[in-house]
Amino acid sequence: MITEQIEKLFANYSSEKIDRIEKLPQSGSNRQYFRIFSGSESYIATYNLNEKENNAFVAFSLHFKKLNLPVPTIYAVSDDSLLYLQEDLGTCSLLDVLEEKGPCDEVFVLFKKALKQLAKLQIAGHKNFDYDLCLTAREFGKQAIQSDLLYFKYYFLDTLGFPYDKQALLNEFEALSIFLTQTKYKYFMFRDFQSRNIMVKNEEVFFIDYQGGMNGALQYDVASLLWQAKAGLTDEWKSTLLDFYIGEVNALLKIPVDKESFNSQYKGYVLIRLLQVLGAYGFRGLFERKAHFLTSIPFALNNLKWFVENRSIGIDLPEFEKILHYLVNEKTVQRFTPVKAKDNTPLIVEVNSFSYRRNIPKDETANGGGFVFDCRGILNPGRIDDYKKLSGLDKPVQDFLEQHTDMNRYLNSVFDLIDISVENYIGRGFENLQINFGCTGGQHRSVYAATQTARHLRNKYNVNVMLNHTNKENWVK
Repeated sequence: MITEQIEKLFANYSSEKIDRIEKLPQSGSNRQYFRIFSGSESYIATYNLNEKENNAFVAFSLHFKKLNLPVPTIYAVSDDSLLYLQEDLGTCSLLDVLEEKGPCDEVFVLFKKALKQLAKLQIAGHKNFDYDLCLTAREFGKQAIQSDLLYFKYYFLDTLGFPYDKQALLNEFEALSIFLTQTKYKYFMFRDFQSRNIMVKNEEVFFIDYQGGMNGALQYDVASLLWQAKAGLTDEWKSTLLDFYIGEVNALLKIPVDKESFNSQYKGYVLIRLLQVLGAYGFRGLFERKAHFLTSIPFALNNLKWFVENRSIGIDLPEFEKILHYLVNEKTVQRFTPVKAKDNTPLIVEVNSFSYRRNIPKDETANGGGFVFDCRGILNPGRIDDYKKLSGLDKPVQDFLEQHTDMNRYLNSVFDLIDISVENYIGRGFENLQINFGCTGGQHRSVYAATQTARHLRNKYNVNVMLNHTNKENWVK
């Protein structure tokens, strides 16, 4: 249904023929992204049931584009505002470049370019900006700051079972919120300015995912980028890049910022951002059970640890301080750090797909046991002519299972179960564990589930995995 809508919208925009449409991996949001290939060109289609969010992104993009700011061009929007076409900025983010090349001069230059463009987006973009289009509040003021702090409290702190004085903490949340709102430097605030949302194309930077923006302090966005846990920037880089950013801001303002005051509140916004991220990881990971966010929690806690041990925000918050020190102690960090298999770990996890028309794979090891998961409750793509001769290794089948079935929810439950055994087996020095996925033909659902499970175990535990598709010789071809 979505691809049909994409084809219709594209036809209204261009007379060129679509060669193919690929569904892109879903991120933390509910938005669905598709890459459209047409001749030598490619485009991005975004489908989102949140009409207000779509309208905000489109309007913000049009506003920024008029100012020649580095955002994608919007080509077309559907009548119901649930689907829009935009410029394809490629697949390479600033985080990708950093992870590939490390903290080298080339990456440092890209961070400077990003901060230079950020200053322009915030200050030039603020002029004549319609803040009535903002998704939540018009301004990142006292109420919005407290909302972020409560987000952290409910979705992360309270899950730990740590005893604290709730009223004292709420009072200190209010004091911190008041302190941070007393800033002179309020312009457009990107809200989620981190290296995943900065695309790199032809050695230039471009911004995406700014639909949550509002009026707010300049310090918040630069804090978001420089203190992103996954980026792991050194203190020297953070300090040098912050000074560079302040210089870019001063070049755009009639009156330069008071650096001492700016830096003092910057530290407070760093803390707010670190806690907001922990709240997001808690919600997406602990409540929605999304593996990527669970594995990110230790990075966020270690990032917070460095801040707690090396920075002071200049305001007395005793209950808050007690909680922060608890969060960054070794036991709390280890609680969220998955056991990693060492090079000499003997455990081998055998992951099989199989057909229920034949036998469940036999465990030839001395252990016996393991897991057998039945995938037949998932809608079968093998019933559809287009997919009959494909398998769970083929992208069209993968897209179907991810987009039209409960496979993702199913696998999240599977991961919850098998992770307990894998961690236990690694710790006890066991040598074998077998995990089997079965479906009718052993070609689509079970193959996809086994492949994703093998990837999950390798990424999370660095464990040796043997992946077998036992019915491959009988697949429909």
